[in-house]
Amino acid sequence: MSQQDLGKALYCSGALVGYIEAAKRYPTLEFAERCDDVFGTGGFFVRMWPLVSRFVLPHAFRHMVDFEAGATAIRTYQAQALYGLVQTEDFARAMLAPGRHEDLDAALAARMERQSILQGASAPDVWVVIDEAALRRRPVGGEVMCVQLQRLLDYRYDPKMVVQVLPFSAGIPVSMDGSFTLLAMDEGADLVYSEGVGTAQVLAHPDEFKKACFRYDLLRAAALSPEDSCELIASLMEELWAPRGVSPATAAVRVASASSVLHSVGG
Repeated sequence: MSQQDLGKALYCSGALVGYIEAAKRYPTLEFAERCDDVFGTGGFFVRMWPLVSRFVLPHAFRHMVDFEAGATAIRTYQAQALYGLVQTEDFARAMLAPGRHEDLDAALAARMERQSILQGASAPDVWVVIDEAALRRRPVGGEVMCVQLQRLLDYRYDPKMVVQVLPFSAGIPVSMDGSFTLLAMDEGADLVYSEGVGTAQVLAHPDEFKKACFRYDLLRAAALSPEDSCELIASLMEELWAPRGVSPATAAVRVASASSVLHSVGG
């Protein structure tokens, strides 16, 4: 088949097929599904897609996808942005857009694919400490942020997820040098992961991991309890709706409705 003929069968342009063949554009999951339909390959392209999708991620971050997938427990402190594993699809799009990605849809799909590790019996235990600053750094559109905050509130019912907020009232955080993640690995050494500008640092030495664990314990101790964190998150939701003259009760209904729509489409 020519690129044009294949494009017609896949409901896309022949030029896009050419870009994907030349590894200049990344295929979406829908593209992979359609390839399986056209070629009758029984899910081969869909099974390959997660391996391909990670290459749309920044080079320094690609190994983190493997680390997350192989971890039995993940503990993370996020100083400026919400952790990718807890982002809704609309919020993730809003966070990725300022980076001016060549293929925003592919970058978004790769981020959403990471969240697949949270499903099933082998899902890792995840403990997230979020600086209040990250919750107040909001994308355009109150509804997007409200649905994201509702996602965080929903995790209180998840036995494998704990969310705490480090409030401004806690003073200067012990981790002034930024976010970091601890990964207890199923096999091999436990890891500490942190990022800089275009770089990533992975520490596997037991002493370094122990120091990072102590720092994380101090952050958890300074943070609000999970219950008080929920109250703060709920108050931030009310702040978003108040300027629009929406009562807290009405806001709760709107958020629940929007959240259910996002969940129904895998947001």
